[in-house]
Amino acid sequence: MSATDVLRAHDDIFVGGSFIPSASTERIPVVNPATEQVIATVPAGGVADVDAAVDAAHAAFPSWSATSVETRISLLRALQDALQSNSGTIADTIVGELGMPIDATSDVQVNDPALMLGGYADALPALPLEERRNRALVLREPVGVVAVITPWNYPLYQIVAKVGAALAAGCTVVIKPSELAPLNAYELARAVNHAGLPPGVLNIVMGRGTPVGEALVSHPLVRMVSFTGSTLSGRRIATLAAAAPKPVTLELGGKSATIVLDDADLDSVIPRAVADCFRNAGQTCSARTRLLVPSRYVERVALLARSAAERVRLGAPTSPGTHLGPLISAEQREKVRAFIRTGLDEGARLLTGGPEQPARQPRGYYVRPTVFDRVTSDMTIAQEEIFGPVLVIIAYEDDDDAIRIANDTRYGLSGAVWSAKQERAIAVARRIDSGEVYVNGGRFNIAAPFGGTKESGYGRELGPLGILEFTQSKAILT
Repeated sequence: MSATDVLRAHDDIFVGGSFIPSASTERIPVVNPATEQVIATVPAGGVADVDAAVDAAHAAFPSWSATSVETRISLLRALQDALQSNSGTIADTIVGELGMPIDATSDVQVNDPALMLGGYADALPALPLEERRNRALVLREPVGVVAVITPWNYPLYQIVAKVGAALAAGCTVVIKPSELAPLNAYELARAVNHAGLPPGVLNIVMGRGTPVGEALVSHPLVRMVSFTGSTLSGRRIATLAAAAPKPVTLELGGKSATIVLDDADLDSVIPRAVADCFRNAGQTCSARTRLLVPSRYVERVALLARSAAERVRLGAPTSPGTHLGPLISAEQREKVRAFIRTGLDEGARLLTGGPEQPARQPRGYYVRPTVFDRVTSDMTIAQEEIFGPVLVIIAYEDDDDAIRIANDTRYGLSGAVWSAKQERAIAVARRIDSGEVYVNGGRFNIAAPFGGTKESGYGRELGPLGILEFTQSKAILT
């Protein structure tokens, strides 16, 4: 065990503004994916924990939903300040449980969630929470108690994206973080108390999808569910919620494409496309893992992509300058390795990487940054979400063919287009069937809605539309 892997035994959940013992005696180990050492344990909660948390959220809802917009704005900003003041501890915590390199963690996993809270506070005053439609008064009211179920790949980011919007709308929340990366949620709970949020407005229950997640979704006092995770789990949650019925937002998988048009500057675009695919070791639902290039440029692109991938620094996530850390678990590593072997079996050409353990990382759940070309759309590696550092290069003949290939998966989460002409790139972007498209390196925008189409889910997060997802309309007719 390394010096940073100090075992932390957590026996508590966060309910009603206090850390209280879990009703469960079972514990879940939290493993540092870079060292393969257990660094903490958290409760494997059960139905009793869920009941306590939902009851607290239900009790807090009447007063919280009645607070003024000004009060919610003030508390969102106070929570933003509390996260920022503890950014170092939060970053170290996420590096330890997730394995994302420290430089990227500080930026994406800590700074972005704080900025989101500020963005929700900025958006609140202009929201149409009350408006006249002829003689009708139309209200947008908070939906009630919200169950928030989040993944491990961007743990605090995903929690805050949902919770910030729900709190801004006037809802109360029960969170079930991923059992693979749950420790950051304890830091959030401390920030909630430091910010002065009323007890019960935000509650956290640790545990696995079964029984905790399913009990949350099915609880009669939960009025809405917001979930990010796999498409398979999303189907299960939607089925459980439909029995009530209650609204659900789902942000699921992706197999997004970068389209490089024939007038793009390959020398600058291809390295950026490779880096985009490998962000967070490829464990990003919106990663553009398919690189679509004109057929006459495929050999040149292959050289550029291989060179870019071989410059990626694979190493300890605690070391500044590391680009790519380990995957979250041994199970995820084996899944990704199996996809790489399938790509080889199906006839794709391996440009760099492969399924073998990196020589310089004998310990840890590492996968070598891998690039395939001579890939066709019917191959498994072109259709399935691999969720690891694997890029596939696919050739196309013209713009229509590129768009057809980009849309030729069951997913529709993200995409990118590169061209020397902005208008041409936007014209192509309009035809991509996905929830977002980046044009010529467009930047992430916390005010823009995020979500998917097809099997990537439904509903939107972030910005004004993200807040409105947690409201329901009421018409008062006079």
